[in-house]
Amino acid sequence: VVVSSKFPSPISLCSLPSSSSPKFFPRISSSSTARQSAMAPKSDSPEAIVLKFVNQQNRPLNSQIVADSLQKDNLKKTAVQKALDTLVDTGKISFKEYGKQKIYIARQDQFEIPNAEELAQIKDDNAMLQQKLGEQKKATAEVEAEIKALKSNLTLDEIRVEEAVLKKEVKEMEEKLLKMRGGAALVKPEERKAVAEMFNDRLSQWRKRKRMFKDLWDAITENSPKDLKEFKEELGIEYDEDVGVSLQSFSDLQQPANKRLRSK
Repeated sequence: VVVSSKFPSPISLCSLPSSSSPKFFPRISSSSTARQSAMAPKSDSPEAIVLKFVNQQNRPLNSQIVADSLQKDNLKKTAVQKALDTLVDTGKISFKEYGKQKIYIARQDQFEIPNAEELAQIKDDNAMLQQKLGEQKKATAEVEAEIKALKSNLTLDEIRVEEAVLKKEVKEMEEKLLKMRGGAALVKPEERKAVAEMFNDRLSQWRKRKRMFKDLWDAITENSPKDLKEFKEELGIEYDEDVGVSLQSFSDLQQPANKRLRSK
C-alpha cells in the first residue's frame, strides 16, 4: 500500500527484537520537551542531514546503516554517530539499547496518524495509482515493441547496399544463363574429370563399407535368438533405406559420367 508522506505509518518500538533487556529512552520528560523547542540544527549540518534521513526512513536503524546511506553526503561513521547522540540528547529522535547495540528511530509523536476515513481514501488513491501504473506499463511495452520492430528494418543506406549486391548477383546469373543457352562449356574438362574421379572413389568406399558391415552383421547375428529388426533398433543401426538413400541410385549416375569421360 502506498502511504502518503502526509500520513507516515507509526512504528511500534515494542515490536523490536528483545534478545536482551532493552533500555528505552523516549526523551519525553519536561526537560526533554524544553530541549525539543530549541533551535533546529542548520540544514547543512550533520545533525540536520541525519535527522532528515531518520525521519524519512521512519524505521529502526543502527549507526552503520545510517553511515552507509549517508556516504553520498560525505559523512563518516564517527560524524554520524556523534550526530545521532546529539539528536538523542536533544530529544529529536529516540533509541533503544540491546546490549552494545543501539537502535535509533524517529519520534512517532511528530507524525499525524490517519483515521479510518483517511486510510480508506489512501487505499482508494493507491488503487487508482496502481491502475495508472498498469496502463503506463502497457503503453511502454507497446512502444518498446514498436521500437524493436523498427530496429529490425533496414535503413535507407542498408537497403541501397543490399540492392547493389542483388543487382550484381542478378547480372552474374544472367551472364551465366546466356552462356548456357549458347552451348558454352561452363565446366572445364579437367574439373569435370576431377569431380567424377572423386565421385567414383566415394562410391567405392560406400560399397566397401557396406560389404564390411554385412559380413560383420551376419557373423554376429548368425546364431542370435533375438529378432534382428528389434536388435538393430536396440543398437541404433540404420540401413541406407532407413534414411532414404540408395547406393544403386548413385551407381546409376556413375555410368553416364564414366561414358562421357571415356568419350573425352
